Amino acid sequence: MKDLTPKKSDLHPIEIASVDEIRALQLDRLKWSVRYAYDNVSMYKQRFDEAGVHPDDLTTLSDLAKFPFTYKNDLRDNYPFGLFAVPRSEIIRLHASSGTTGKPTVVGYTKTDIDNWADLVARSLRASGLRKGDMVHNAYGYGLFTGGLGAHYGIERLGATVVPMSGGQTEKQVGLITDFKPDGIMVTPSYMLNILEQFHKVGLDPRECSLQVGVFGAEPWTDAMRKEVENAFDMHAVDIYGLSEIMGPGVANECVETKDGPVIWEDHFFPEIIDPITSEPVEDGEMGELVFTTLTKEGLPMIRYRTRDLTRLLPGTARSMRRMEKITGRSDDMIILRGVNVFPTQIEEQLMATGGLAPHFQIELYKSGRMDAMRVYVEANPDATDELSKTASARMLTKRIKDMVGISTEIIVGEPGDVERSQGKAKRVVDNRKKE
Repeated sequence: MKDLTPKKSDLHPIEIASVDEIRALQLDRLKWSVRYAYDNVSMYKQRFDEAGVHPDDLTTLSDLAKFPFTYKNDLRDNYPFGLFAVPRSEIIRLHASSGTTGKPTVVGYTKTDIDNWADLVARSLRASGLRKGDMVHNAYGYGLFTGGLGAHYGIERLGATVVPMSGGQTEKQVGLITDFKPDGIMVTPSYMLNILEQFHKVGLDPRECSLQVGVFGAEPWTDAMRKEVENAFDMHAVDIYGLSEIMGPGVANECVETKDGPVIWEDHFFPEIIDPITSEPVEDGEMGELVFTTLTKEGLPMIRYRTRDLTRLLPGTARSMRRMEKITGRSDDMIILRGVNVFPTQIEEQLMATGGLAPHFQIELYKSGRMDAMRVYVEANPDATDELSKTASARMLTKRIKDMVGISTEIIVGEPGDVERSQGKAKRVVDNRKKE
């Protein structure tokens, strides 16, 4: 793979500022953000008053722990525009979640918010190894989902050429990658596996394509998948992190020279890690739930927003700002099976380590008598579709999962193509326990 380490002269000065300078900037911006939310969003004024705290009480960064949390349901309870801090007429763009579990969560952006977002995605792409003049194939979904347009504006702000492909039409994706010869691709990691599969279907060697870097986000993925994709394409695979309530993609991003966890752009977002059970802050380096406070957002300020993502904060390496360990899962996506906590990424990791199987899977939860049970649908590699090979692979994966998480799992090995393919975010878990 090509060395894509950016030059120091290409970095924003804050990326390599001293930790003291970063903390001083954060405190100034945090004081502004807490005051701004209190003065302009009725929910925050009411909640702060009920908790007996006031913006004037924030004199140090640690004082933030005195303030109440914001939850995803707060956006639903105030649907659609109740948490906006500016008149609706000053909001120049709206995005929203799919709303599959209730009302969608609506987020709004002022012009300044959009400019900051574009700057941060451009910064993330520079960290990924992309440069002005490069071409980037954007396979994130466009529309209300923040991924497509968030990436699009950042690519343009970088000074690169954007190919606004969106998701789906996998055959066309491969055709455009082959014909246009982009330097980078932005896509969910699960859909990148579909693109890889299509390369093989049409008889093309993915290592011969032009891609130098893939910027993957919108769902948890493992280092095992990183190795799979990097080896298949002979390119760098880096992690971009974001969520619509805080901004969208570009809240944090891995640096291509280290690939040791996304760097949080701490000049715009203040991170905390809390114990998800007690809600108390924990020290850097300890695992817990990630909480964010926005430092510059005008349209939708967020104070101590509970992301449900599980990670830990680590010291800076390639940049001065802190890193977050790669997301292993979400507290609300965690499967609790007979008292054991299981994350889909754990299943993916064991699948990737098992010979004879393709990297596509789906987990089904169901009732076996009165007990919860789990089966995992996978598929054989094209060169291992005989029954003997499939049986051996199933036994090996069953053992790996049992050794890893301590539960017995039924493995169903299908033919190539049997597992439902993602056209964007993968649906990893189907819970049929209530249907039986």
